[in-house]
Amino acid sequence: MTPTNIVIAGGGSAGWMVAAAFAHFLPPNAYRIRLVESEAIGTIGVGEATIPQIQLFNQALGLDEDAFLRATGGTFKLGIEFAGWTRPGERYMHAFGDVGRESGLLGFHHRWLRARAERDGEIAALGDYSLNEVAARANRMQRGPARTAAMLPAMPYAFHFDAALYARLLRRFAEARGVERVEGRIVSVERSGETGDVAGLVLDGGARVEGTLFVDCTGFRALLIGEAMGASYDDWTRWLPCDRALAVPSARATDFTPYTRATAHGAGWQWRIPLQHRTGNGIVYSSAHLSDDAAAAQLLANLDGAAEGDPRPIRFTTGKRREMWRGNVVAVGLASGFMEPLESTSLHLVQTAIARLLKMLPGRATGQVQRDEYNRQADFEYERIRDFLILHYWANARDEPFWQERRAADLPDTLRHKIALWQEQAHVTREHEELFTEVAWIQVLIGQGVIPHGYHPIADAETRADNDEYLELMRQLIAREAAQMPRHDAFVAQHCAARASV
Repeated sequence: MTPTNIVIAGGGSAGWMVAAAFAHFLPPNAYRIRLVESEAIGTIGVGEATIPQIQLFNQALGLDEDAFLRATGGTFKLGIEFAGWTRPGERYMHAFGDVGRESGLLGFHHRWLRARAERDGEIAALGDYSLNEVAARANRMQRGPARTAAMLPAMPYAFHFDAALYARLLRRFAEARGVERVEGRIVSVERSGETGDVAGLVLDGGARVEGTLFVDCTGFRALLIGEAMGASYDDWTRWLPCDRALAVPSARATDFTPYTRATAHGAGWQWRIPLQHRTGNGIVYSSAHLSDDAAAAQLLANLDGAAEGDPRPIRFTTGKRREMWRGNVVAVGLASGFMEPLESTSLHLVQTAIARLLKMLPGRATGQVQRDEYNRQADFEYERIRDFLILHYWANARDEPFWQERRAADLPDTLRHKIALWQEQAHVTREHEELFTEVAWIQVLIGQGVIPHGYHPIADAETRADNDEYLELMRQLIAREAAQMPRHDAFVAQHCAARASV
């Protein structure tokens, strides 16, 4: 039987994640997998911060975690600190994992809200009941079960890593399993006059790469899905108006934190991602409110160490392809859409696209109903992440025009409904398999000052003294567990220190 030809257009993290997964999961005799990329074309490379689901991808490939971190200069990530998103000087954390512990039907935040109301707001911060946040703020890290209290869960974690080094690692993995890399710049896309599908890619020099299924990982250009297949783009700038970013690495920080930092400024925000060999930095902003030169000056003025190069500009339009699978082309990564990296979802969206495509992999013929279902699932995922990002901008109390406009902006109906449910009685709904959990929404809502009018009535079933005792016990257990953890930098040095040449 002739093997099915799969062609991946473009490399970088997205392309090589696709190649590695396909090489691992698809039978080699039934599929021929080729990846076309050019050394002359750079990659965006801003996806250096991740969420815990990246562990599932790496584990599925059989990657050793410590070896992966050594190869990519990686560090651990317990959450994201948001500084200045309500007002300058204020900060909170969206930490991974639980906050407190549920009591039957009663979510922990209802207990906390009751105590807050009884004490006129004089209560320990919600983050004091999150093991991840307490450990992160103390620069502590551990893996595995809790050491001091059986009722505490293990800490979930993600990673910071160098995206270019990750792509290099996955390239070695994929090529060792039969993926063929084709060097060359794509100069044109040939389509079948009969079906309209992509028939082949023409490279500079005249070489032609034919295929049955094409995966578009060509970044913002979207050479196959957009230029060739004409899939239109849903523009979400009315809700998320930042349209530019500048990225620059700086010298490794002495403050080796196990969390990402997102610091709001007058027209957007700035990221900080600590790696073993450097710190990744960038500024995201609205060009209608901040010039490129002013953004560059602001970015460079707020680095932990010396800049290692000039800021690299990135222009984008937040949104997504209306069809991410059209004809025989599936867009993955930036070719499918762009969500600013505020909640570190870039590589996760690559990961879920791969999983979705593997589950729905076409045979010799693919009907439109299958493509429609793939696109429906992708739309739902993007829209719910979009809503979560919009919440960060809407729930602010800053004075600058950019932020005043964000408070006044109209919201998608799905987000407006979720906020209304929360404001009435602290209820959060999570539909189907949307990415962010109830606990994630609760941390951002409370962290940015959106306090509900009420809480679940079951929270009043206990006496005030019993509720206070429960809260204090949870706080003490978490503080004790975090205190015995090793420092994050020492943990990295012991388990996964990168070579100096990384």
